[in-house]
Amino acid sequence: FQAVFIINDFNVSFPVPPFPCLAMPSTAPLELWQLLAALGLIAIALSLSIWQQLGLTWNFMLSTGRALLQLGAVGYVLAVAFTGSTPGLTLVLVLVLLTVAAIFTRNRISSKLPRLLPVVWSSLGTGVILTVLYAVVVVIQPADPLDPRYWIPLTAGVLSSATATAGIAGEQLMVSLSQSRFDIEARLSLGATPAQAIAPYRRQAVRAAVLPTLNTLTVVGMVSLPGFLSGELLGGVEPLTAAAYQTLLLMMMACSSLVTALLITSGIRRRC
Repeated sequence: FQAVFIINDFNVSFPVPPFPCLAMPSTAPLELWQLLAALGLIAIALSLSIWQQLGLTWNFMLSTGRALLQLGAVGYVLAVAFTGSTPGLTLVLVLVLLTVAAIFTRNRISSKLPRLLPVVWSSLGTGVILTVLYAVVVVIQPADPLDPRYWIPLTAGVLSSATATAGIAGEQLMVSLSQSRFDIEARLSLGATPAQAIAPYRRQAVRAAVLPTLNTLTVVGMVSLPGFLSGELLGGVEPLTAAAYQTLLLMMMACSSLVTALLITSGIRRRC
């Protein structure tokens, strides 16, 4: 690269060394016996739980078994999706992830509020899919816009954040509405519209839901390395490239979290 400076109408140039191109070694694959050896860590945790009489033995065994089954199934499905590069399969995987997240979030918010699942599903879908679409089409611009290598990891990462945000926003709004019922009825009786009567509680719920994501943006890289960045480094990606994609993912999480929180609180207001 050449850095060119104009000094007194004269072009003075001098060479600037390029960024170092690191030769990253490929990640060593883990064999079956190595994965079984990793269970030794769970055995240590189980031993400590039994020794201290914590009552977590069954929880450790159940959680570990479910994780092994789920990650094993996901690994095989992703292997098929990444090998075949079928747009239909990519779309199915994205919809499955979205539906599972919507059901989990609905159960966290309230299982009694009627027609809440469509509200949660549409809110998560809008916030996540539009964000990933913008990132893939406008920012990354791959040769194949439906490449599962981008859609599936980015959707999973953004959906995880949006699900937590939607759960916090919806749960806090429902609690506020339950505790402030008479105040809201007083506002309505004085002529306020439903949106005006619920506005303070909605703003409070949205702020509480989005603040954790903003706090993550504040301390990322200093306190901890995010999971996406760590995974890419383990996969042999150059650190600068991994950091760039992690930055993109964090920007996506911030945008999708706010959009999802606004949509889900608006939908809950209509349902109530």
